[in-house]
Amino acid sequence: MRRIALINQKGGVGKTTVTVNLGAALARAGKRVVLVDLDPQANLTLYLGVELASGAPSTYRVLTGEVTFGAALRPTSTPNLRLLPTDIHLTGAELEIAGSEGREELLRRALEDWREHERSRGGEEPADYVLYDCPPSLGLLSINALAAADEVFLVVQTQFLALQGTSKLVEVIELVKKKLHPGLKLTGIVPCLYDSRMRLAREVMAELRRYFPAQVFRTPISANVKLAESPSFAKTIFEYAPESIGARDFASLAHEVLTQEALEKAGPETLVPASSSRKRGALESFASSNAAESPARPVELAAVPAPRRKRASKAAAEPGTTAPDAPRSEPRSTKGPRPAEPRLPPPASVPAPLPLPTLPTLPSAAPTPVAAGAPAAAPRRARSKPTGST
Repeated sequence: MRRIALINQKGGVGKTTVTVNLGAALARAGKRVVLVDLDPQANLTLYLGVELASGAPSTYRVLTGEVTFGAALRPTSTPNLRLLPTDIHLTGAELEIAGSEGREELLRRALEDWREHERSRGGEEPADYVLYDCPPSLGLLSINALAAADEVFLVVQTQFLALQGTSKLVEVIELVKKKLHPGLKLTGIVPCLYDSRMRLAREVMAELRRYFPAQVFRTPISANVKLAESPSFAKTIFEYAPESIGARDFASLAHEVLTQEALEKAGPETLVPASSSRKRGALESFASSNAAESPARPVELAAVPAPRRKRASKAAAEPGTTAPDAPRSEPRSTKGPRPAEPRLPPPASVPAPLPLPTLPTLPSAAPTPVAAGAPAAAPRRARSKPTGST
């Protein structure tokens, strides 16, 4: 049973959306999935259309020890998908369990009791996957989720501020691993709200792959309107818009998660990047199939005659044969005198340019004499442009 905590101390990065739709994709693949809502806002519970009555079994009552883990589970509209819901009362759970002994491991003990009870009855694990939807904080509820999980998926928005908090999260995970849960490990980083048209999103994705080359999933969850609309209809993306980009992304992400499980079961020697493993497997299968069909035999290079190339001149010299056409860098040489090239007639003589006609010179007008004592003519005033009238 894989127990995975989906965490980020920053809100609005898509933790609940990833928890619901990844769990639904795994359930559609035939896995038995349990979703645990540890957020006092109860977004995961509302996403799946569950409304709790007053005093109904919830995460709050499981942490306080009033009900068992299995008694609080509820079925959903998706087969193989169950939910441990919560309500607003979970807000006061941190204050109530703050003085309890072993308060960081309350959820872990409740899960182990349910697991042992189910295994004693049926002889098998009660679920294949348990996904914890953590609150947007690093308080006692998130610590309980990390202590009850074996793996951590960081849900990261492809923006600058979300990238800054990733290093702090890694430090918290290492601290919990050192103090509470030595088997805890970071096995996946899910990039969310990714828009390939934005240069910032591509740069953040490149930085994530540079610092966490083995943990970042190859499938980012693209920004999609259908994913934002599906909670208002209380449906998963596979029920609301199965042909959308969001459904395609989560189906591909679930395939990667199942591939992780298959590689872990196969052994540590097969834990290599997916692209190189696929390429190497194809080459190995091709080589093994050839080896099985034809056993290896020592080949003597001297016994294999080299193919002889026919010379073009010999083929052209033999009667009735034509040499194959081949590109030649030099023109083909021909025997005998070269035919005389036709000569062009000499160009006719160009006539001399005609002389330009001389233009007649106009007589200059003599100034009009002004009588003595006559008033001088007033200078002409420039005509002003009319202004627009209203």
